[in-house]
Amino acid sequence: MATPVLTPGQLDDEAARLHDSQAWQQIVTGWEYTAPEPALAPAEPARPGRPKERAAGRTADWRALLSMPVDRLVEDSLRALPAAPPHERPLPGRLGAMLPDLVHVWRRVGQADLRPSTHLGYARQILTEWGWQNTPYRLRDARGARCVCGALLSAHRLGYGSLDTVNRAGAWLITELRSQGWPGLIGPWNRHPGRTAADALALLDATIRRASLAGH
Repeated sequence: MATPVLTPGQLDDEAARLHDSQAWQQIVTGWEYTAPEPALAPAEPARPGRPKERAAGRTADWRALLSMPVDRLVEDSLRALPAAPPHERPLPGRLGAMLPDLVHVWRRVGQADLRPSTHLGYARQILTEWGWQNTPYRLRDARGARCVCGALLSAHRLGYGSLDTVNRAGAWLITELRSQGWPGLIGPWNRHPGRTAADALALLDATIRRASLAGH
């Protein structure tokens, strides 16, 4: 079966549509990235001969956690765990970076799907080893360097994650950009004047953390 081929521009549009959907907003709006704060109890007056157990005002009471259902505690703990690091699988060398991605399609055979945060980790590896470029919506330049969207697509074509995973990884990138005050798409951010490879890697790092803490 032929695999649909997306361009970086099409990926950007698909990720934006997913980000703006009601289902995605339910995922990212009001999401608790850590366990809820424990309930606060009123301060108790100090008693003669007894250490002052609570500071003035209100302070956290650990005993309030005992009233929380066990399954809620487990769920919150698992949500806070970071994504597992991607399995070490070397990328093709510099020559492989410059070749058409169709040459590498065999690498998809038998590969399981991934979480978006793990897929983003492979995209980061591609930018680190193959280089970053800011030409508008070009998958690669003459040296084989990728833009951010191009790195997502190349990771998919190298066997890391399904197209659905690519779209969700892109939506997480847009979610992170919105939190940083960027109102547009990934491509315009990538080619904004003064943008650097370090900026691109920092964006991926922040997005990986955000998606991981959300269990994605």
